[in-house]
Amino acid sequence: MRPRLLIFVLLGTTWLAANSAYAQTYPSKPIRFVLNVSVGVLSDIVMRVGVVELARQMGQPWVIENRQGGNFVPGATACKNSAPDGYTVCLVNEQAMSLNPHIISTLPYDPDKDFKPITNLYVQVSGVAAASQLAANSIGELRQMGAAKSGAMNFATLGPGTTQDILRQWMNRNWKTEFVGVPYKGMNVILNAIVAGESSLTQTSLGSAGPYLSGGKVKLLAVNSAKRLPKLPKVPTFSEVGLGEFIDVQGRFWWGLVAPAGVPDSIIQRLNVEFHRLFREPKFAELVDSQFLDSVVGTPEQFAAFLKTDRERARQVVKIFNVPRQ
Repeated sequence: MRPRLLIFVLLGTTWLAANSAYAQTYPSKPIRFVLNVSVGVLSDIVMRVGVVELARQMGQPWVIENRQGGNFVPGATACKNSAPDGYTVCLVNEQAMSLNPHIISTLPYDPDKDFKPITNLYVQVSGVAAASQLAANSIGELRQMGAAKSGAMNFATLGPGTTQDILRQWMNRNWKTEFVGVPYKGMNVILNAIVAGESSLTQTSLGSAGPYLSGGKVKLLAVNSAKRLPKLPKVPTFSEVGLGEFIDVQGRFWWGLVAPAGVPDSIIQRLNVEFHRLFREPKFAELVDSQFLDSVVGTPEQFAAFLKTDRERARQVVKIFNVPRQ
């Protein structure tokens, strides 16, 4: 064997051995879990239950760190700036990974270069939620009211270009009205604002809206699902009420996991396996189902392919609605 080739073989063998040894001892300390949502919203609640099981599975505690607001930029930035040692795992969504690259000129992270995909987690069934005191009790009535009172109703969003804001713009364009967009820092803040009468409506996951719906403080006008939900048989789907086109435009609310770029593949695979185990655990699976979440846990490769496809969908959305760059 030629000397140079021998050196490459030896270096490769040494790297593989070191990588394997590192994976065998992982984890040896607590794992930091960066959530890009505020305390008390759906993904925070679900993941706080999940980390208890993950700690049992892996023998080390998971420490949650909430980095909310700012179009989900703070959470992704904190992830990017973390050491690539496998001890930081990050929750991401369609806003952070798909929409932001097209609407934020000085985005401080690159979704392709700064992260390693671990797995997609779940998609959320969402719906159009309105204040209980709003006179409209259906999408049809909401459309009529919007036309009659253009500019008089606030539509709560998580900021310009977010999924709620895209629906607001879609309604404005197709209904020839003007719902005024009002940004908030978190979905729990949005729902409280709707209850208080500060805003009239929003789009939210059903899991987040659950306590407000059961308490009669918020009403649901339509759900973004393929068919009516057994738990909410009286609530029509988007397709039934004329919002079917919007489903193709927006897609669904999804959440997934990434790690900082540079984390060894063996650690990514280990984390992937552990989240597969978590979503198969009966009590956790029951929680996921009860919160109107569809599990879509897959492989790192599948999630990487999905991210590219979803980013292209988001590019088309930004183009269609002329979402301004920030």
